[in-house]
Amino acid sequence: MASLFLLRYGELALKSPPVRREFERSLRRNIVDQFVREGLAVRLRSDRGHLYAEADDADAALRVLRRIFGLTSVSRVHEVPTERSAIRDRLLELADPRLLPSSSFAVRARRTGEHPFTSQELARDLGADVMARFGDRGLTVDLDAPDVELFVEVRGPRTYLYFDRIAGPGGIPLGVAGPLVALVDSPRGALGAYLMMKRGCRVGLVTVPSGDALARSVLARFDPSARIAASDPEPSALARALGGLADTVRADGVVLPIAIEEYPAARETWGDRVLFSPTVGLSDEEVTERWQNVTKLAA
Repeated sequence: MASLFLLRYGELALKSPPVRREFERSLRRNIVDQFVREGLAVRLRSDRGHLYAEADDADAALRVLRRIFGLTSVSRVHEVPTERSAIRDRLLELADPRLLPSSSFAVRARRTGEHPFTSQELARDLGADVMARFGDRGLTVDLDAPDVELFVEVRGPRTYLYFDRIAGPGGIPLGVAGPLVALVDSPRGALGAYLMMKRGCRVGLVTVPSGDALARSVLARFDPSARIAASDPEPSALARALGGLADTVRADGVVLPIAIEEYPAARETWGDRVLFSPTVGLSDEEVTERWQNVTKLAA
């Protein structure tokens, strides 16, 4: 049986209509490309502010979706008609195995469109239904830190029920900004490349032995089409490798894990290309923490 996922994107919804349409087209292409590379089928549809993906393998689909730039979060959802009895019956069915004795819960309801109830009224009534059905379990309502959250999202004639939100990388879709190349020699270099990918840039990766696994095992999971070129770590060899790959992909700039005072020397090496150092303001501890989060998304 196919699984349905609700895909949220935050930043895209703030763009002007023409830009949003172009970004959404890029996002759709990127999703389909990633699924095809994994040998998976996916079916997409949308309404304003959300995409929906239908896939046969729920676990594999989730692994793909959580590394798509532009998606802020993903939820596996259960779709029902926007009818009070249909919402109640399906919610109680899904909540039954999750509501253990003496646990606390909260109903989080949101509504888009015209309906004969408010979000607050729907949440209140569904909470009462839960208590009536499972009152013998000693349940309590906790709106601040519940053990179980029951999400109900009403969008016009269809309602979506879910229980969690899986974080995505956010940002904007790959390919909507100009291409770059990046030196990946360490977690700092890899994080710099990732941050520019998150801003829509396809990034060619020049690696030295200490960064090769970071590029191929992590960064390539976010962009399987990324060009990766290995280089000797000797400075002149690195300069040639970065310049050569930049020419090949027609890069607008170079991403480097360097301190700001090193920019003048770098400018002499790569001429008029823009130089980026996204991690220059981060401590080593901050780089480590952020890179660990990236590797979790790529898993």
